[in-house]
Amino acid sequence: MVKNKKLTEEEFLAQRKEVLASWSTGNDPLLDLDKAVKFLKSVPDNKNFAKKLARAKAENSRTLVQPRAGVPVISKHIELLQYLEKSGADFLPSTIDSYTRQNRYAEAERGIEESEKKGRALLNGFPAVNHGVEGCKKIYDAINVPLQARHGTPDARLLAEITHAAGWTSNEGGAISYNVPYAKSISIEDTIKYWQYCDRLVGYYEEHGVTINREPFGPLTGTLVPPSISNTVGIIEALLAAEQGVKNITVGYGMGGNIVQDVAAIRTLQKQTEEYLKKYGYKGVIVTTVFHQWMGGFPQDEAEAMGLIAMSSAVGALSGATKMITKTPHESVGIPTKEANGDGIKASKLVTRLLGDQKFPECKALKDEMDQIEKEVNCLMDAILKVGDGDLAQGIVKAFELGMIDVPFAPSKFNAGLILPARDNDGCIRILEFGKLAFTDEIKKFHRKKIEERAKTEKRPVSFQFTIDDIYAVSSGHLIGRPNYND
Repeated sequence: MVKNKKLTEEEFLAQRKEVLASWSTGNDPLLDLDKAVKFLKSVPDNKNFAKKLARAKAENSRTLVQPRAGVPVISKHIELLQYLEKSGADFLPSTIDSYTRQNRYAEAERGIEESEKKGRALLNGFPAVNHGVEGCKKIYDAINVPLQARHGTPDARLLAEITHAAGWTSNEGGAISYNVPYAKSISIEDTIKYWQYCDRLVGYYEEHGVTINREPFGPLTGTLVPPSISNTVGIIEALLAAEQGVKNITVGYGMGGNIVQDVAAIRTLQKQTEEYLKKYGYKGVIVTTVFHQWMGGFPQDEAEAMGLIAMSSAVGALSGATKMITKTPHESVGIPTKEANGDGIKASKLVTRLLGDQKFPECKALKDEMDQIEKEVNCLMDAILKVGDGDLAQGIVKAFELGMIDVPFAPSKFNAGLILPARDNDGCIRILEFGKLAFTDEIKKFHRKKIEERAKTEKRPVSFQFTIDDIYAVSSGHLIGRPNYND
């Protein structure tokens, strides 16, 4: 039975032997922890993800930008990342391929070979485990900004070992956010154990004088996720990470579309994450935020797509998010060219510069939305801790079993999948069907009232059609899926 308890060094090292033995690149002498610590201490501040984020927060600077990107062959991956660095990226990713995400390293190896043979990418990302520490270090050596592994891997233990030892000072993901939205049949109890290891690895480095950033994946399924649900997951994963010794955590949120709600979500996420860490005795943890540009359907027209990117950038900047994950004008087409990815960075960075000295003003609408999100998050957190008899890890497992916390449109069979979101009259994301979500009657009444106001405006009954219409609305040039638009 999984518990929210820090792994002892003996437990961590015993498990580490099994992790490193799971694939041939785990035998690399560079994975010796003393050697890895020594190398990571030599990483300059400008290439350390955690330090750059901490500095940005302390200086209250403009929102920094980071793209998604990854191809299988090292030389081509370096070429891609160098181009994106020149385009203005403040941080760089290495998006990991789908085979590696499922720990299918033999198939990833064949994908590398075929990509080299045919001269084009036949994997949808960078297979870091197959390239090993030496290969990943070539990426680190070739660029001048911090590197992060971005992936979607339920079991990222070997991936974390290799990338951190290569100087990549951030790893994205968590027990819920890299399971429920990505996998069907992996239990939440198992992924809590896997990610406790990833976090304990970072905690080990912290104990030996190396600071590394950890970033839960905020958007979850990226489709009409109510802010209180994604914020709750972010807070949970921050608490789990802090228990294992992580000291630098970036919690995230995916753009919903209503500016007031998006700003409120980022601000409450920062505030409540810090409050919960303090409440449970985790001291000295630096919390920053990441705003993900629109994660739903994109317009096919490139100019319209760039307009959506610019709007996303404005909201991210006005929210005061520390960092923003950018999109490209090829979003509706497929994997972007490096030029399209660079254009997304340039457009986003211009907006963040122009808005660098501005923040969204305080107003009643913002305060009301923040209060509502905080109330809902506290309600969910109380229910999770109660059902777990005070143990967060047990509470998570049981809360998902009971549907007390539920992520919309997730493939996991360990997720109830009973809730349905829809927008209200202002475009805020509300909940249409609650399933067994652990909300009070007062909170449910609030959501029902908001959606009924929209139904009255549109002169149609409240139904699942609201959800369907809202999912497709933005790709058609509208936020709310109203049936009576006259373009």
